[in-house]
Amino acid sequence: MFFNWFLQSFRILLLPFSLLYWLVISVRSFLYNKRIWKSTQFGMPIICIGNLSVGGTGKSPMVEYLVRQLQPHFKAATLSRGYKRKTKGYSLANDQTTALEIGDEPMQFHLKFPDLPVAVGEDRIEAVAQLLHDRPETEVIILDDAFQHRAVQAGLNIVLTDYNNLYTNDFYLPAGDLRDLKSSAKRANWIVVTKCPPDLSFAEKERVTRELNLQPGQELFFASMAYDVPYHLLTGEQKKLDPADEILLITGIANPAPLKEYLEKYIGGYHLQAYSDHHIFTIDDLRDILKKYDGLEGKQKIMLTTEKDAVRLTKFRNELSDRSFYVLPVRHEILFDQAERFNNLLIDFVRNFRAEVKK
Repeated sequence: MFFNWFLQSFRILLLPFSLLYWLVISVRSFLYNKRIWKSTQFGMPIICIGNLSVGGTGKSPMVEYLVRQLQPHFKAATLSRGYKRKTKGYSLANDQTTALEIGDEPMQFHLKFPDLPVAVGEDRIEAVAQLLHDRPETEVIILDDAFQHRAVQAGLNIVLTDYNNLYTNDFYLPAGDLRDLKSSAKRANWIVVTKCPPDLSFAEKERVTRELNLQPGQELFFASMAYDVPYHLLTGEQKKLDPADEILLITGIANPAPLKEYLEKYIGGYHLQAYSDHHIFTIDDLRDILKKYDGLEGKQKIMLTTEKDAVRLTKFRNELSDRSFYVLPVRHEILFDQAERFNNLLIDFVRNFRAEVKK
């Protein structure tokens, strides 16, 4: 409690820097809006997933959701920046690729969808062109975390905002979490309010809708986080969580709050070993994790982590080969019986775009 109070008090002192940040991104937005800085269009459907804030709004699970919907109908591919990878420039994932080479989230996509072309590149214009050269059969590209990077003009922009921290109530970095202008939400085709309670009431849905004050033609969806059956980090064997399990939770993600809430509600508790977002685990980290795990006294003790963290921990497969180390999958669940509409609009966007190009 004191730490949260101290953090909020400290961030208030950063307001002058936030005003300077707001000025910089306002000028940048003006230059794009007036087409002094130009966005590049490609003659194919491009879907952009993004948000206006830093921190976890569920972009990676949303990319996976889109891939699952698109792959049965089209040859899809993903393109990410590859945040915190140890390489530079364009790269297309292959059988020898590691998370250090392309980043943890792209590696997660690569492992979950082996037939999906997964590319990374800081220069998105160059990366899109190279991806189409490498995989000319590609019919739709999903740009991961690219809404504020306007160099490539997407045909469908999907902006995510956390139910617990709507962009309308936030402020600009570093006093707040916003990295883009609130007015940039007007450029979105769809807005998805993520991490909602699964039993979100219709009255609360209407309140949030009024709060967001959408533009004519914008689509609004609400989604909650759903957790599936955990699987073993190395063998893939599934294991249902049991209230009798003594869990050591290892996290290196931006916002582990929904995961913590889930474990507290359905399992009853856990021990936590927390790291910063996109943390690159070292052998010393592993020793600390195993020391804490070995110190647990329960008969049914397990280690549990997220899929994003798992791709950075599999390099320790030898050290973890005899351990009960499980991964908890997460996915978006569209609320208010809107999943079918969401999916149909998504498929229709790609089909209609491709039809227009062929004319």
